[in-house]
Amino acid sequence: MQHACALLVVISAMLGTATGGAAQELRLLMIEQAGCYYCRVFNRDIAPAYMAAPEGIVAPLEHVQLRGPLPEDVTLTSQPFVTPTFILIGPDGVEIERLTGFPGEDFFWAYIGDMIRTAQAQLAPTPEG
Repeated sequence: MQHACALLVVISAMLGTATGGAAQELRLLMIEQAGCYYCRVFNRDIAPAYMAAPEGIVAPLEHVQLRGPLPEDVTLTSQPFVTPTFILIGPDGVEIERLTGFPGEDFFWAYIGDMIRTAQAQLAPTPEG
């Protein structure tokens, strides 16, 4: 168990989750709706692992209904129309990037990881000079 915890710390550091970083303020909205087969598959097979994964620590998952209200502090570039849609939200509540649809487990992890790393690079403080 100690090895797993140490590995999580190393991976989290690689993803930029050190205290004080803007990355801790990222979140991942999952736009879903009742009857969506791929939403059910994601929630059953991927969501529990995501919540415990470094990506889930950096950008916690928040479930939002397609036809329901958005969280008050969220601004999207456009209204989602496909479920599931995964939207990475920045610390200011504004959409950074989205993944429309669920491409399967392998592609999901790769794409979400890339979205988070790109957002962290954009949000990283620049050295004063």
